[in-house]
Amino acid sequence: MKAPRKVLISMTSHSAPFYPDGRVNGAFYTEVAHPYHALIKAGFEVDLASETGSFVIDTYSLSDEFLTEEDRTVLNDPSHALTVLLKTGVRKASDLDVSDYGMFFASAGFATVYDYPTARTLQSIAEDVWKRGGVIAAVCHGGAIFPGVHDSDTGKSIIAGKQVTGFSTEGDRLAGVLDKIHEDGVKTTEESAVLAGADYTAPPEPFGPFMITSGRIVTGANPASAHITAAAAIEAFNKIVEDA
Repeated sequence: MKAPRKVLISMTSHSAPFYPDGRVNGAFYTEVAHPYHALIKAGFEVDLASETGSFVIDTYSLSDEFLTEEDRTVLNDPSHALTVLLKTGVRKASDLDVSDYGMFFASAGFATVYDYPTARTLQSIAEDVWKRGGVIAAVCHGGAIFPGVHDSDTGKSIIAGKQVTGFSTEGDRLAGVLDKIHEDGVKTTEESAVLAGADYTAPPEPFGPFMITSGRIVTGANPASAHITAAAAIEAFNKIVEDA
């Protein structure tokens, strides 16, 4: 495959009161940052985009349990490339040239289960990458985008019949947000995967690192899996290029 060594990391546009304490949800910082750093280090160009061009960082994702010292350093450095990109460079999906990308990586946050299922422009970009033989990856709740990403040959979701993981429904329960998700009439990532015909596997530990590669589809289970998911996606991309 002669695929561009360029990646689109998608982000959620959704943000609304969500947590029991009234805080809003949004994009999960490390699920953007860790893939970004891994991809840049591997020599990829990286764009960030959301369906509407807007986003909010989930403040819950900025708590000490999720951030390393390195994450804090980047977050507090206004001149770091990622900080600048998040401040001024997150694009609207409809403004992108879909042929630019050889990989689509769906970042996450609880908010993605609200807007990814209907984010048709992001879905169409992923479909184009898939059709051209590229890699599609998602971490945590990012898999909420998959039911709307279809294989042009089968008309089914690209994860139909594939082994995938993602944030588990049990994880949502343990995080204290499962009732809220169901009250709002949306599906969990696990529920969406099953309905799309995937063979879903929950992580052995709800919050422990876990990922699955199924050909050109790479999925990770939770925030702790963001880096290993990106590393596996890079490996899948390189294998496709080598085999071409």
